[in-house]
Amino acid sequence: GLTSWLNSIKTPDFSKIENTKQRKNTFFQYLLPVVKKQNSQIIQLRNTIKNNSIGQYKLKTLYHQYRVQEGDKEALLTRIDIIPASLVLAQGAYESNWGRSRFAKHYHNFFGLWCFEKGCGVVPLKREKEATHEVAKFSSLDKGVEHYMRNINRNNAYTTLRKIRKNKRDNQLPITGIGLAEGLENYAEIGYDYVETVKDIIIYNKLSKYDYRKGDI
Repeated sequence: GLTSWLNSIKTPDFSKIENTKQRKNTFFQYLLPVVKKQNSQIIQLRNTIKNNSIGQYKLKTLYHQYRVQEGDKEALLTRIDIIPASLVLAQGAYESNWGRSRFAKHYHNFFGLWCFEKGCGVVPLKREKEATHEVAKFSSLDKGVEHYMRNINRNNAYTTLRKIRKNKRDNQLPITGIGLAEGLENYAEIGYDYVETVKDIIIYNKLSKYDYRKGDI
């Protein structure tokens, strides 16, 4: 039982998959179930907030967790929302070099996520002397994806992305990776080139098919 469990949480060695198409398919099928699971949990949480079926202690915790003024339920719902699977897969592919980076392979960090307390993660090999950041490490892929989604949903750098998403919701339009990618300009130092790269990955690999459709949420 222990061996089976260890194998289930072990990251595939994508560097050993020489066929590009096979590597991509393996990558998508490895991440996709976890992405769907996290989005399903977000949808359930949104529903409990909207239906007032959530405990007050839990609600207070969420306000703190998502950095929203207590009592502003609309602002909280703007932050607690899905991240389209196509966007997650495209960013994960780009940031982890299709799962081949050492941070993805050994630490379940597929999204280039940083942390800023000494010992919180792994020190990058080429970190500048005055820099203090480390690359975050996670105990599982679930934890890595969960942290990535929370980062997108609460970090002020992605306010534009959340505004785009809210506009889609308010107008009953599909929430797509292509649409939300426009709000990722601050994710990397290359700015809008990053947006274009993520969109290209989505389009080339036909990842939009994994996004929720109207009626699913």
